[in-house]
Amino acid sequence: MGKAELRIEIDQALLDEARALNIDVEALTVESLRAILDEKRVNLASAEKARQWASENAEAIALHRERIDRHGVFGEDVRTW
Repeated sequence: MGKAELRIEIDQALLDEARALNIDVEALTVESLRAILDEKRVNLASAEKARQWASENAEAIALHRERIDRHGVFGEDVRTW
């Protein structure tokens, strides 16, 4: 995979401090971007799984809601709050 050039602006004092501490800003940027992308991919995959589950179980969910509308929530008659 080739590399693309990216121009960013950063506070000079911050960059100087990072360099003084031997922090590889380029590597840190790449690592951070990869971590953020991985997190986003996981979130997207989880959201898709949730949508798929809801779609596959839509009929059961609707029946459950109808039952609650008709009969109320279990234990509602003894609830004190």
